[in-house]
Amino acid sequence: MKHSEAQLEPDDETAPAVADPATGEVRVLARLCDTCIYRPGNLMNLTPGRVRQLAAEALTANGHIVCHSTLPALAPPGTKGAICRGFANAHGNAILALRIAAAFGRIVEVPPPAKGA
Repeated sequence: MKHSEAQLEPDDETAPAVADPATGEVRVLARLCDTCIYRPGNLMNLTPGRVRQLAAEALTANGHIVCHSTLPALAPPGTKGAICRGFANAHGNAILALRIAAAFGRIVEVPPPAKGA
């Protein structure tokens, strides 16, 4: 399945939360999803340099990239948002939410959503 770049960038109101406010746990994908933007081959058909731009914007905002497979428009119903494993692997030490969650033992690794679920 091919996705457009617009599908990867929901506005802030629709971006799913990656943390549980009741427990303080932060969800991160346990592994790269099948079409992770950090996999070789540009599986999401992004424009050249777009991943670098998304990462820079997230880091500048002291934020993160939510895995596109957990976005409401692409994920099975009931899927909770999670930080992209590729982004976490590449920039984990720079992600404030991950540093804080790690310090308190609150990182929860979740599997990528099942395809066609």
